[in-house]
Amino acid sequence: MTNLEVFELLDEAVKGLLWNSESDYPFEVFIWEFGEKVSLNNEVVLKITKHTLDTPIKIIEFDVFFQGAITPKSWHVPEESETVKRYQELVNTMQQYLSDLKVYKVGEVEIDVYIIGRTNTRDYAGLATVSIET
Repeated sequence: MTNLEVFELLDEAVKGLLWNSESDYPFEVFIWEFGEKVSLNNEVVLKITKHTLDTPIKIIEFDVFFQGAITPKSWHVPEESETVKRYQELVNTMQQYLSDLKVYKVGEVEIDVYIIGRTNTRDYAGLATVSIET
C-alpha cells in the first residue's frame, strides 16, 4: 500500500471524529517521508513538529491511549455508541496498515498528540490532535 493510500484511509477514518479531552479537537493526518531512513526518538519528534528541544514529551502505548475511546459503556446513548464503533474501526485500520505504533504527547496542559506508525515503505504516518489536560 502506498503512503498516499494510507493517508486516504486514515483521512476517511477520522472524518468528523473529535478527540475528547477537556476540549474537543479534530485529527489531522500526516505522512513523514524521509530521504534517509530515520528512527523516531523524542528529539526527532520535537524537531519535526517544530517544538523546542526542552519541551516535555511523553510516549504512551497505542492501546493505552485509545482504551477509553474504544470501550463501550452501558450508559452510552446511540450517538456515543456510534463514536466508540468509529474509534474501534480507526484503531483496527491503524493496526492493519501501520507498525510500531506509538503515541507522543508533547507539551503540558495544551498537549500536542502525535499517533505515529511505520508504513510498509518504512516512512511514518499517523494522526495529530490536541488534548487539554489540566
